[in-house]
Amino acid sequence: MNAPSAPRPLPIDVISIQSQVVYGHVGNNAAMPTLRAMGLRAAAVPTVLLSNTPHYPSLHGGAIPADWFAGYLRDLVARGVVARARAILVGFLADPNQAALLGEWLDQALAANPALRIHVDPVIGDFDHGVYTDPRLTQAWRTQLLPRAHGLTPNHFELEQLAGATLHTLQATHDAAARLLGGGTEWVVVTSAAPQSWPAGQMHVAVVTRAQQRVISHPVVPCATKGVGDLFAARLAGHLLAGAPLENAVEQACRHVVAILRETARLGWEELALPPAPA
Repeated sequence: MNAPSAPRPLPIDVISIQSQVVYGHVGNNAAMPTLRAMGLRAAAVPTVLLSNTPHYPSLHGGAIPADWFAGYLRDLVARGVVARARAILVGFLADPNQAALLGEWLDQALAANPALRIHVDPVIGDFDHGVYTDPRLTQAWRTQLLPRAHGLTPNHFELEQLAGATLHTLQATHDAAARLLGGGTEWVVVTSAAPQSWPAGQMHVAVVTRAQQRVISHPVVPCATKGVGDLFAARLAGHLLAGAPLENAVEQACRHVVAILRETARLGWEELALPPAPA
């Protein structure tokens, strides 16, 4: 009689490392349902655990302790997840210490699985609220994480912070994004790019690679709900993992975000109207 075979590790496609909330659709709460809806298995690593985003009248929670965070990452290696994963998404971080821990771990992850794709959304802030993360993180993004990324998805405000300059035009935006293409970084997708250049009712996304600089336009939807960048980054990753070329993946992600924002505005919700999980 043959002995039963040992159970195999759960196959995980994407490791999503970013914020997590009890209420709302930001960070992992936006990325996880989006990735799963695209047929991907995903594992969530929280960097902070909050009751909700800070723009509400009350807020509870805080950063994940450093030893917990480091342990979460080590155990993903120990469980065999990293060796089989296809992509790692990095978003909101609590402080530079997390960035340093994560940078070292990403080196180990890539050594164990060179086929991994690292997508980094360098969350710093936006034009509505300014810098809303630890101010020391801007330099940490530059030194610890951007050089380890295959792709970057900053918004225009974040690109300016990383560049250390105000970027008034699309060409200046393209040039600043191109300067981030070093080492293994193959592409930069800048959302809400060069807002002073937008035509009426439209906004731009800049797509920059070593070979080309493109602009994709999509409608402006009057909806101030949080988590849009997290939704976009997850959707973009899903399309790229499905084999879509970068420009096509950006276009598809933009269409999805616009549809979600329109539905959110129609319902009048204060959080993104993500569709319910399929049965």
